[in-house]
Amino acid sequence: MASQTVENYLKALFSLAGDSGEVSVSDLSKYLEVSKPTAHSMVKKLHTEGLVKYEKYKPLSLTARGKKAAGLILRKHRLTEMYLVEKMGFGWEQVHEIAEQIEHIKSPLFFERMDEILGFPSHDPHGSPIPDKSGNVQYETYDKLSQCSPGDQVTLVALAHSSDELLDYLNKRNLRLGIELTVLDSESFDGSMSVETGINTYALSKLVCDALYVEPR
Repeated sequence: MASQTVENYLKALFSLAGDSGEVSVSDLSKYLEVSKPTAHSMVKKLHTEGLVKYEKYKPLSLTARGKKAAGLILRKHRLTEMYLVEKMGFGWEQVHEIAEQIEHIKSPLFFERMDEILGFPSHDPHGSPIPDKSGNVQYETYDKLSQCSPGDQVTLVALAHSSDELLDYLNKRNLRLGIELTVLDSESFDGSMSVETGINTYALSKLVCDALYVEPR
C-alpha cells in the first residue's frame, strides 16, 4: 500500500511528464517544494519498487505500473473535485486542497459510488479529463483562446491549469466553463484580446488567453 508521500510523487511525475514523458529531478523537487537530495532519494525508492525508470544523469519517467498508479490517484482527485462542486456547492476555486486530502482514501468502493452518484463524468470542474478505472486518461485536443481570430465564436471548455490566481481572475469576470465567447479583436503587439459574452466585454492578456481552452460553436 503506497504512502501519501509516494502517491504525491507519482502524481507529480504524471503531471510534469508532458508529451515527452520525461521529468528532471530538479523540476520534480521544485514542484514538490523539497530539496533535490530528498527528491533523488525518493526517486531511487520508486525505481526499486518498479514505479519509475531511473538512470543516473538522465530524465525520469514512469513505468507502465507507475503510470497506472498515478492515473488512479488523479482519478480520485478529479472525481472528488467534481463531487464537491456538483453535490456540495463548493466553488471551483475551493476544491483543490480538500481533494488533495481525500485522494489518499484507499477504498475503491468509495470512489466508485462517488462516480455513480455524479453520473460517471468525463471531466472535472476545470475541464480536465478524469482517468478511467484503469488509470488511463483520454486527452482531448482543444485550441487556446489565443489561437483564435477576430470574429471567431467559441465555447470555453477547459483550463490549462487551475491555479488560485487564474480561478480568482475568472470568477471576478464571471467567466465559467460553458460560457460562449466572441472574439472582437486581437492585438499583434502583445497578444491581448477583446472578447464579449453577449452581456459583457473583456480585455484579456495573452497570459490569460493561453490558459483558456475553447472549441468552436
